Amino acid sequence: MMETNREARTTEWTSMQAYTLSVLCLVIGIVVGWLVRGSQAPVAASTATNSEAAAVSGADVNSKDPTPQQLQHMADVQSAPMIEKLKTDPNNTSLLAEIGNVYYDAHSFPTAIDYYQRALKLEPSNASIRTDMATAYWYTGDSDSAIAEFNKSLSYEPNKPNALFNLGVVEWQGKMDVNAAVAAWQKLLSTNPNYEAKGKVLQLIAEAEKHAGVKPGTPAKPLPQ
Repeated sequence: MMETNREARTTEWTSMQAYTLSVLCLVIGIVVGWLVRGSQAPVAASTATNSEAAAVSGADVNSKDPTPQQLQHMADVQSAPMIEKLKTDPNNTSLLAEIGNVYYDAHSFPTAIDYYQRALKLEPSNASIRTDMATAYWYTGDSDSAIAEFNKSLSYEPNKPNALFNLGVVEWQGKMDVNAAVAAWQKLLSTNPNYEAKGKVLQLIAEAEKHAGVKPGTPAKPLPQ
């Protein structure tokens, strides 16, 4: 996570450094919304999450965003019948993953990870569930576990689009490893020539390569005295 007191520790930015980092932060902010679960289509992902949350709560889509507590309550209500069913069918992989998805969409990522782990104990080669879990790890701030799980997903499905897409995002944003990120995205495009979000991937590659030398979190050079 970014340190909240970073500004207090750094010296003045040059205009070029400030501009470069601001552009990178803007791009990274957009990228966060692009991460998708293993079974979702990338273009519809962010809209689907908002629609699902509104449907569960009965809230107006245009109303104020629900609080974390409200999202948790929505997930608890929506998953209750599935959890009850799970008592008589504890080895139902699809049901475990579906419950995990409910908590994922409610941003209750640790709970989602728990259900994904239970599903993967029964079906470890399920690349979609593992990609979901990897993405949930990323949202908890654990980029190392996210990358490890994306790579494990790809060991089962080497050309899985969403795993490659998300791996690139986490390699870039989580590790500032531009080469690894670009490699993942290039493989995505070469192995999935009809990928519907090709334009987004090309944009990410271009932006990542443009900012390969920027490393957020390191002190800027002070202005000449």
